Amino acid sequence: MEKTKTNNFRLRSFLLRTMIDPVLWYTVLVMTALMFHYRDHEKVDNHGYILALGCGAATFVIGWLLFRIFDFMQKRHLLGFLLYSAVGVCFAYSFRTAINWGQEDYPITWGLWFLTPQDSVDYNFMFTMAFYILFTVFMCSVIYYFTRVRYRIFMNFLIFIIPFAIYGKEYEKMPTLFIILLAVGYILLMVYYRQLKDNEDTLFVSRRRSWKTIAVYAVIFASAAALFPKPAIEADRTTLETLINADILTDKLNNMLNVFRDTSDGQRFRGNIRTVNIYEASSADDLHLKMGTYSTYYFDNDSWKPDDIDLYYRQKTTDNNIAIGSPMGLADAFLEAASLDSEYAEKYGLTKYLKDGLDVPEQRTVSIYTVLGSSGLSNAYDMAPVPQNAVRMSACSKRGTIATLSGGTVSSVGSNFDNSERFRFEYSADTFFNSAKNREFVNNLAKYDYEQLLTDTEEVFESSKTDEELDSDDAYGYFRNDYLYYDKYCDLLLEYGDNKRIKELADQLTDGIDNDFEKARLLERYFYNNNYVYNLGYKKKKGENAEDFIFETKTGVCYEYATAMVLLARAAGIPARYCAGYNMNQRANGIINDNTNYIVTTKDAHGYPQLYIKGYGWMDFEPTITDANIRKGSKTATDMLSRAGLIILIGGLIVLLFVLVYPWLSHKIFIFMSGRRSPEAVIKAAIQRICRIYDIENVNTSSEAASIVRSTSGADISDAVEVFDRAFYGEEKLGESDRETAVRAYICAYNAYKETKKGRGITNRIT
Repeated sequence: MEKTKTNNFRLRSFLLRTMIDPVLWYTVLVMTALMFHYRDHEKVDNHGYILALGCGAATFVIGWLLFRIFDFMQKRHLLGFLLYSAVGVCFAYSFRTAINWGQEDYPITWGLWFLTPQDSVDYNFMFTMAFYILFTVFMCSVIYYFTRVRYRIFMNFLIFIIPFAIYGKEYEKMPTLFIILLAVGYILLMVYYRQLKDNEDTLFVSRRRSWKTIAVYAVIFASAAALFPKPAIEADRTTLETLINADILTDKLNNMLNVFRDTSDGQRFRGNIRTVNIYEASSADDLHLKMGTYSTYYFDNDSWKPDDIDLYYRQKTTDNNIAIGSPMGLADAFLEAASLDSEYAEKYGLTKYLKDGLDVPEQRTVSIYTVLGSSGLSNAYDMAPVPQNAVRMSACSKRGTIATLSGGTVSSVGSNFDNSERFRFEYSADTFFNSAKNREFVNNLAKYDYEQLLTDTEEVFESSKTDEELDSDDAYGYFRNDYLYYDKYCDLLLEYGDNKRIKELADQLTDGIDNDFEKARLLERYFYNNNYVYNLGYKKKKGENAEDFIFETKTGVCYEYATAMVLLARAAGIPARYCAGYNMNQRANGIINDNTNYIVTTKDAHGYPQLYIKGYGWMDFEPTITDANIRKGSKTATDMLSRAGLIILIGGLIVLLFVLVYPWLSHKIFIFMSGRRSPEAVIKAAIQRICRIYDIENVNTSSEAASIVRSTSGADISDAVEVFDRAFYGEEKLGESDRETAVRAYICAYNAYKETKKGRGITNRIT
């Protein structure tokens, strides 16, 4: 039906056909998904998408060239093999070169880097490129072979699950878009390249005729797979995490544990953190475990660093029994001073509390067992896990010197605590401010000149007790630390960068409140009541800091919440510091120690604020939104798939509706537009549409096409075929009557085919 072609090869047609090759695009998709995983996890995900898309574009070019070599190999086996071998040598050299460059100043080999979870090693761009080179050649070769050469659905399935296996071994969530595209791409590719045996029971349908059915099936598959309820599974990676016990692989994790004394930012609390057991504990309460305190915040890089007042030695000992705090904070010392000096008691209104005393919180014990050794880590760290409201560390398995620091932490002097260390602490239940009498006591002291109160209290102790008695008095020891450093508290720990917005918000929130404890509670609750979102996956933009979190993004992890509350408290006139450690709130029987009821893992790393309440001292607060709100802000893979499934279903229904309506709509548009087009264009379009409806291929002549139409539906289009031949072979100029003949023949063929389709149940399409 078309003029004979004088040139059998057309470059434009060749490029179009090879560039829309579904096998090539599926290969690109697989490599794009893989390379997103091997991004720099320390940077925001935008960098990962740029890397993945860049590698995907490179795969398109490389894959296209390799596919042309594979096509040549099928025609010229020996020459093709030699050409492929030469290309393989080039890729092998590039792979080796990338490894050599990446090995410079990097502590582990490429193989070990590849086998190790990426969140446990530093990012290496050249190692990543070596992975890309190796897998590009591999994926292009095997996907082409098992679709074009030897169709093997099982082998293609194994290829399909490779990206999922790599993400799975790292316990990382693959982006939902990749999950959907890979699944749909695999199904479409397997259906499109299916190979059926030629027998009497098999009806072959051309790919051109089946694309709508395949597309509809893919939409239904993707929607059902995403929407169908799936169980939430918590993977146990204990075996995987303990397979490799090499020091070089654990340095990053050990540095994370040790770095509590050096600096702190939000990165360690978000993203893909390995789940490694740190402690098992026996306790009656959920507790904060404090590993370090930080006094100086830097707005420019959004980080905390410790100051001298965090790290001064308060007391050293070698008997592993050391005082940390006091059962009632500073209230013990003030009440004891009142009992020693009646004038002091009268001056500060404490006489009425001497007879009955205060309501003392219950003293409890927590036993903590370090289990890093059983987790495959060879080193421990130099800070003990001090529980909140700790009064004393009463036992420790370490032999050597330990010390309490001015920040309320316990440090090992000269050597680290062992990776299987055992601790026992005495602590006060967090109930002091539940007592109205205790709150009245503290509020009463806050009315006076606080610095003068501290000075007078020190003088009472110095004049009433001997040095030996003072050394053994835990209440005095805790008081003296704050007495010595209170000036620094008022200097360094009230610093909030003179940020006007933070100051205005702090004043607004605490307006009319005259005691520190109530102010602190208001600041703590502020984050619960003002649409803040906890989101482990949130990536902060460069330059974002606490001010942005408070007023703009309102999205972050414990680090942002704690930092924000510390700065707001300081702006409200309450000394505050940032603390880093762990949340001990996972109730579970220990694996190593049978008598424990809590476990603490690396995922429990936590930042929280401590505020100095006048009359009481340092107190933990928890502004971080938890429980149901955490789950709301941190979507699981199942949640994301369900949401994506709903979107796909809506989109699929729209597409399906269009597919169903398009034949009728296209038919009406053709008839409408035929009156506005030239007779030559109308006759050509009419014959082409008839051929598409009846699946007549280009190899048939126009008269053969007319015969096929007549035998299929009984419609006679011979007049239209005659007009077509006159126009395109005789090159005659057509008139208005010829246009009418073409349209009439098309409508006749269209209606006849519809009737035939109804009568015989034919499932072919009409367009």
